[in-house]
Amino acid sequence: MAIQNIKDKFDRLGDILVRAFQVVALFVIGGTIVWSAAHDYMRMIESGYARLDDILLLFIYLELGTIVGIYFKTDRLPVLFLLYVAITALTRFLAVDIKDLSIPSILAVTGSIFVLTLAVLVVQIATSRFDSPTQSKTETTTIDTVESKPH
Repeated sequence: MAIQNIKDKFDRLGDILVRAFQVVALFVIGGTIVWSAAHDYMRMIESGYARLDDILLLFIYLELGTIVGIYFKTDRLPVLFLLYVAITALTRFLAVDIKDLSIPSILAVTGSIFVLTLAVLVVQIATSRFDSPTQSKTETTTIDTVESKPH
């Protein structure tokens, strides 16, 4: 009985330490995203204009910040937003470097964007059909999921 009590206390301590690490890491990551976005935005202001790749970079920062916010509020990693970041990053790469890319490289990047778009579709369908039985810290979030219809 005493051994089980000690084990339970260590389990609780471990849970507290893991959660504390997650919170600190989320603040560090969130702060780094804000810092990087502010730095790049200041560079845009100094140059007097924003190019397409600058705007797409700001969207990447926005999506990363959204990922951190959703994870902080729900303890769930929003897979769709990771896919959105990848699609936006590849689109930015394509828009910036298209004049320097060979045809096979352009096809590979556009094919990758297409595959990631299909992955978004698969995740959306899976989310709508197979709702997770566990609830998050908050009620529900519809930012990243499709509401499932009652059967």
